[in-house]
Amino acid sequence: MSVHIAWERRGSGVPLVLVHGLGYARWGWEPVADRLAERFAVVLLDNRGIGASDAPPGPYTVSDMAGDVLAVLDDAGLERAHVIGTSLGGMVAQELALSAADRVEKLVLVCTTPGGANAAPMPEQTVRLLAEAPSLEPLVALRRFVVNALAPDPPGELVERILAHRLATAQPLAAWSAQAAAGMSFDAWDRLGGLQAPTLIVHGTVDVVVDPGNAALLAERIPGARVERFEGCGHLLFWEQPARFVKVVGEFLA
Repeated sequence: MSVHIAWERRGSGVPLVLVHGLGYARWGWEPVADRLAERFAVVLLDNRGIGASDAPPGPYTVSDMAGDVLAVLDDAGLERAHVIGTSLGGMVAQELALSAADRVEKLVLVCTTPGGANAAPMPEQTVRLLAEAPSLEPLVALRRFVVNALAPDPPGELVERILAHRLATAQPLAAWSAQAAAGMSFDAWDRLGGLQAPTLIVHGTVDVVVDPGNAALLAERIPGARVERFEGCGHLLFWEQPARFVKVVGEFLA
């Protein structure tokens, strides 16, 4: 089945592809996309199942989603690119770097996991929220998920900004579930030793969506990888400290 993936390009220079996570369209890079586009040719895409991209019946796999990114590279006429992936997008980025190593220059993995039984499990706070969410009013649940993805006591204006975007690109439950299935079934543990791209791993120290312990696990498995921890930041660390994120990433990709 052919799947249309919506994408856009900003800026000029060395190509840089940004891949977001579960429930977030390309707007999810808002605080950093234009700053990165001052130095790079930034390619933003909507994963299958959200935004202006197609939402075929699920479940999806991370391999499917990595294939979508590869199709965007082809459509954009890019032989190679740096890739930044966050959360589920970080799993997609790992898969892309493993399955199409010749297309990935450098890799930045943000608040993500190697997946599988050896990974640090989802923190209990998010497990409880996922269990409680179906009993909540949809808007209440969505707000709770936004707050949960940030450091404790986040600024109200930041919550409202992200919430407004999420409402504007609201996913049908079937599409969200299809994306979630991709993350749940992902396991790169035994393959990460073969990852060739220079890799930077970035994680917020108070992330309660993806356990910060996964940063060390990824670094142990990926040859030459290094870790940059954002103290006091949650899962959406580049919304909380965008200037530092752009500086750290820019220095690594230079």
